[in-house]
Amino acid sequence: MEMIHRSAGLSERYLETRMLDEQLARIRAHRNNIQRYRRLAATHLSDRERQFVERRLSEEQTALEALTSSSYQVALTARASAEPPASLEAAS
Repeated sequence: MEMIHRSAGLSERYLETRMLDEQLARIRAHRNNIQRYRRLAATHLSDRERQFVERRLSEEQTALEALTSSSYQVALTARASAEPPASLEAAS
């Protein structure tokens, strides 16, 4: 019975870790897009191109802000629900 509980705990931790990894990948993608649009905005652009770049920059910043506020909640929830490592359990 304890073996089933431990394997369930491992798969739960794996899923939480995977979710966090995916969130971090999305954050990096938005951050990279923001940097790219900022570099583009610093170049010579037509009015129409500048409007497009500024709109996309704003959209990426909004998406990043939404994602970072939710990813902190995911990270804190995952930490709070995680069981202590086996090495700490053995020391008790």
